[in-house]
Amino acid sequence: MSLYLNDIVSVAGKPGLHKVVGRRTTGLIVESLDGSAKRFATNLNQKVSFLSDISMYTYEGDENLSVVFKQLHKEVEGGLELISKKNSGDEIRAFFRQVLENFDEDQVYNSDIIKLVNWYSLLKDQLDFEQLLEPEESSSEEEE
Repeated sequence: MSLYLNDIVSVAGKPGLHKVVGRRTTGLIVESLDGSAKRFATNLNQKVSFLSDISMYTYEGDENLSVVFKQLHKEVEGGLELISKKNSGDEIRAFFRQVLENFDEDQVYNSDIIKLVNWYSLLKDQLDFEQLLEPEESSSEEEE
C-alpha cells in the first residue's frame, strides 16, 4: 500500500509522523510510522497537521511540502548529504539553499529544516516522491 501526504499527519505533543487509519467523530485514529505500529486516537484538543496542508515560506510566497520533498529527494538522489541537528546553523541553511533556494530565512528556522529532514528520512522508503499528494485517479483516460 502506497502512502500519500494526505494520509500522513503530525500530531502536536507526539514524536514522529503517523498515518491515518480511521476517523471518528471526535478525532482520528492514527498509527505510528516509526515501525512500532502503535495506534492511538486523537481528540479534538490535539493539533493535527496533515502533511499535504503544510508549506514552507519563500520570498515569493509559500511552497507546498510536496514540492519541497520532491526537490529534496532529487538532490539526495544526486548525492546531497542530509544534515542533522549536530550541524551548525550556517551548514543547515547552506544545505537548505540547495533544496529550496529562495526560502525565507527570517521565517524558516533551522529547527524547521531539521524537522523536514527527519520527516524525509522517515518517509523516504514509504513514499513515491514523484506522486506525493493524491492517489492515482482511476484511469479516466481512454485507450484507443
